[in-house]
Amino acid sequence: MRPEILYPFFADTISLPGVGGRIAGLLEKIIGRRVLDLFWHFPVDIIDRRASPALADIKYDQIVTLRVTIDKHDAPPRNVKRPYRVWCHDATGKLQLIFFHAKGDYIERQLPVGEERLISGKVEIYNGQLQMTHPDYMLLPDKRDEIPAVEPVYPLTGGVSGKVMAKIVRGALERLVDLPEWQDKPLLKREGWPTWYDAMKMAHQPQGQADLQLNSPARQRLAYDEFLANQLALEIMRRQNQKKKGRSLTSKGHLKQKLLDNLPYSLTGAQITSSAEIEQDLAQPFAMMRLLQGDVGSGKTVVALLAMLIAVENGAQAAMIAPTEILSRQHYASLSEMTAGMGVKIAILTGRDKGKARIKLLDDLQSGEIDILVGTHALFQKDVIYHDLAFAVIDEQHRFGVEQRMALSAKGREGSSMDVLAMTATPIPRTLQLAMSGMRGLSL
Repeated sequence: MRPEILYPFFADTISLPGVGGRIAGLLEKIIGRRVLDLFWHFPVDIIDRRASPALADIKYDQIVTLRVTIDKHDAPPRNVKRPYRVWCHDATGKLQLIFFHAKGDYIERQLPVGEERLISGKVEIYNGQLQMTHPDYMLLPDKRDEIPAVEPVYPLTGGVSGKVMAKIVRGALERLVDLPEWQDKPLLKREGWPTWYDAMKMAHQPQGQADLQLNSPARQRLAYDEFLANQLALEIMRRQNQKKKGRSLTSKGHLKQKLLDNLPYSLTGAQITSSAEIEQDLAQPFAMMRLLQGDVGSGKTVVALLAMLIAVENGAQAAMIAPTEILSRQHYASLSEMTAGMGVKIAILTGRDKGKARIKLLDDLQSGEIDILVGTHALFQKDVIYHDLAFAVIDEQHRFGVEQRMALSAKGREGSSMDVLAMTATPIPRTLQLAMSGMRGLSL
């Protein structure tokens, strides 16, 4: 049971100010759909606006915050392609503000002649003249506190600007609460780590490049927490699996032979060895948790298909989950081609599937008409009910969290642990890979 104090963390991002359906969809592509996911969307750079030199002292290509007086506007004639220029000065020199595709009346309202304004942005030198193109901030002199001294820069996705992303993350961070400390106090003292609350604030409010580094105290603390939480969740999953009975899936051989006859090539030695290891695990009376590691193009998919066909031979179903729709469709096409004419029903389910076609697919899945289902996170959804799911393949397993893997395991037969084969092309050392993934065996 999740503590009530954590409910705001697990709310959808659409609950944040300024986040509508379109923005929430864009965020889900690179971050996730929960407020909590934004906590771990760390800045990758900073914009330091603390420098406020006189114009005469400005260095080339410098980001500054200046107090200037507006002198005149130089608007281009209609249908003439040149920028809108605004001249301004301080006691030591002059500066041009450059605007492309600008609306003159807007610029005039923001920068009225004869008045002082605070401007912040990058100053460059063009033809010997100081200029700032599209200032990031243009404010009244008494609004200085609205210009951040140090501004975090976040990874972006198409359709979400830097300012919008920063505002969204700030909204998420407002939901932070100072939780009771769970780490060992001597450990925190020895490592010089802050509390979780302070670490999260510091990670999103870097004051210099050193604060962005992975070895900064705040980032180290958060990384340790994440790894510890992952290990605890895996241990919970292992203990839950130990309480359930396993399921022995023995190979009958007829679908395997049909597939081998269909293939225009012979299996490599590594594929034969890996397939035999998986087949041996599936025959055991306890759940398999094996990792299949190999480079892109090494033939992991056919090894996974051989294993899924063992489940089908036993009258059960198998599922193959991939992190993206593109990869799911590639797998679907590949599996369909390899099993052509074998009488194995393969289907695909993604978040894009709607309406009658989706309802028909779910009905076929629940009735057992579908032998192998390929798809994305959609395979975890509550309305996706399997007739008898016994085996799951997780491609790029590092892209799926423990919570998602547990949700998939819950789709299997009640009271029985499900066999899981995870696939990866990431060349992580064996012991670390097994620890991170929770797998018990490794095939190469």
